[in-house]
Amino acid sequence: MRRSLLTPYLFLIPGCIILGAFIFYPMLNAIWLSFTDYNMITEPSFVGLDNYKEIFQDDMFWKVLFQTFLYLFIVVPSLVILPIFLAILVNQKIKGIGFFRSAYYVPVVTSMVVVGITWKWVYADKGVLNYLLDSMGIISGPIHWLTSPSTSIFAVMAVTVWKGLGYYMVIYLAGLQSIPSDLYEAADIDGASKLQQIFHITIPLLMPSIMIVSIMSSISAMKVFEEIFVMTGGGPLNSSKTLVFYIYEEAFGNLQMGYASAAGVILFLITLILSIINIKFMSKKETEMRG
Repeated sequence: MRRSLLTPYLFLIPGCIILGAFIFYPMLNAIWLSFTDYNMITEPSFVGLDNYKEIFQDDMFWKVLFQTFLYLFIVVPSLVILPIFLAILVNQKIKGIGFFRSAYYVPVVTSMVVVGITWKWVYADKGVLNYLLDSMGIISGPIHWLTSPSTSIFAVMAVTVWKGLGYYMVIYLAGLQSIPSDLYEAADIDGASKLQQIFHITIPLLMPSIMIVSIMSSISAMKVFEEIFVMTGGGPLNSSKTLVFYIYEEAFGNLQMGYASAAGVILFLITLILSIINIKFMSKKETEMRG
C-alpha cells in the first residue's frame, strides 16, 4: 500500500528536476540579481531597491512600456478574432481542404529570422507592398514602413499577426470539430442564418479555446522580441522598441544585468496580472454566454 502511494511521486521527480533547473532556479536567481549591481564581470553587490527606483525614473522605460501595451492592445484582439473566421473557413468539408490548412500553418513553422528578412524586402521603399499600393493608385510615393517612427511598430505588428494566425487557427479548429453538428442542423431548421449560428452557437461553445488563445497571445505580445530584433532593431528613434528588447539591450548591450533583471521582474509581474485578469474575465464571459 505504501509503495503504491509513492509511485506517482516517483514519476513526478524527473519533471520537477527539469522545471527546477530550467525554470524556477533561473527565475529566483533573476529576482535576486534585480537587487544587485551586476555587470557580469565583477561580483554582484547588493543595492536593495535602487534598480527599481532607477527604472521608474527612466523616461525610456515608460516609453517602451507604452509601446509594449500598444502592441498588446492591437495584436491580441487581432489574434483572438481573425483566426476564428479562418478556422471556420478551413473547417468546411470540401476537396483539397487539407492543402489550405497546411498553407495557413506554414508561417508558424517558418523561422522568425526568415520571416523578418522576407518582410523587410516586402516593406522596402521599392518593395512589393509599395509597388502594389502605387499600382492601385493608393499612394503617390513610397511609404517608409520600417524607417519612419510613425509606422515602424505597426508594420512589425502586422508580421506578428500574420505569423500567428495559423497557430491559433489550429486551436480554434480543434474546438470547432468538437461542437456537435446537431446544433447547426437544429438552427438551420429554425431558420437561423450562418452569421446567427456563429454568434449564438460557435462563439459561445468556443469560449474555452478563446480563453486559451487570449492568454497565450497576450503573453506572446508582452515578450515580443525576434520581430523587433530582425526587422527594426528597436528603431527608428526607439519607436519600435518593446520591453523585452529594452531588457536585452540593458543586459547584453550595456552589461547592466542587475538593472535588466529588475525590468524582467516587472515584466513578469505585469504578465502575471494580465493573465489573471484575462482568466477571470473570460471565465465570467463564458458563464454569462452559457447561462
